[in-house]
Amino acid sequence: MMGKIISTALFNTVKDLILASRQHIAVSVNAEMSMLYWKIGKVIRQEILKDERAEYGKQILATLSRELTNEYGRSFSEQGLRRMVQFAELFPDEQIVVSLTRQLSWSHMKEILPISEPIKREFYIQMCIHEMWSVRTFRERIQSMLYERTAISKKPEDVIINDLQLLKSEQKLNPDLVFKDPYFLDFLGLKDAYSEKDLEASIIVELQRFIIEMGGDFAFMARQRRITIDHRDYFIDLLFYHRRLKCLVVVDLKMGEFEAGFKGQMELYLRFLEKYEKIEGENDPIGLILCSGKSSEHIELMQLGQSNIRVADYLTALPSRQVLQEKLHKAVEIARHKMEQRDLSKIKTGLPSD
Repeated sequence: MMGKIISTALFNTVKDLILASRQHIAVSVNAEMSMLYWKIGKVIRQEILKDERAEYGKQILATLSRELTNEYGRSFSEQGLRRMVQFAELFPDEQIVVSLTRQLSWSHMKEILPISEPIKREFYIQMCIHEMWSVRTFRERIQSMLYERTAISKKPEDVIINDLQLLKSEQKLNPDLVFKDPYFLDFLGLKDAYSEKDLEASIIVELQRFIIEMGGDFAFMARQRRITIDHRDYFIDLLFYHRRLKCLVVVDLKMGEFEAGFKGQMELYLRFLEKYEKIEGENDPIGLILCSGKSSEHIELMQLGQSNIRVADYLTALPSRQVLQEKLHKAVEIARHKMEQRDLSKIKTGLPSD
């Protein structure tokens, strides 16, 4: 028996070494391949730039593609070469490329290339690295317009750049990179009339998918968590813990539009948790009120951020991508305009801007 136990332990140790080595080899090979594609894109781009005629560039790609495909396979198709050129155009700094290729695969890179806005592109890169998304998850995040739904997109550009740099260099995660608006809950299968209990029960049934929509660092703790204040019981709909933010997150589910009274209820939950549940080293708890609609003026006037409360819509049925895109882009523009107006007003009155 002892010999069998030792043999099993030895086998597992050797197996782990083999798997770790294979993973390291795969990462090294992928990084080398991505660097090769970047170098190919760079030399092709330099050749094309010698002649400003667009037709000349097309001829080079077509001819080179035929010759390379015949000798090395489909990776060097005309479309593939275009991607390589685009890769070199978007990332001209070789040192940045070296760092990227160690963390993201070429398949990840191909998903990034169509994103034209530099800040949005950097957001997806850093969040992908931070949350270690698979290519499939990465693609889904981009298609779901995660950037436009994340609170950070509504901030001024210099704030976004600064927060992404802190995430990249110091692994500091701003809550604005975590919380979204709206949340897509179409996977719950709720149609027509349903109650808050139906909504909560459906989330519990689809808890894994709900956490994926919330974000990978959320850990479920409790449903209908009872707290007692002055001999009176209150029940928190859903309680989570966010690993990197190091704080409890209260999720309160509401039917219909946001109402002013929701703030007081959430503040009570947060202050209770802060006093009795928060442990040393944790940050103050955050409240997330999910409702099916809200007034931006209500939210602004109530200054919910000062109470660590966030409000977001949830959608149990998704509109067309075009309608959603228009809605989200408009929300980003309005939020940024309001911030600019607020900062301008503070400058005029001699108050410091945020």
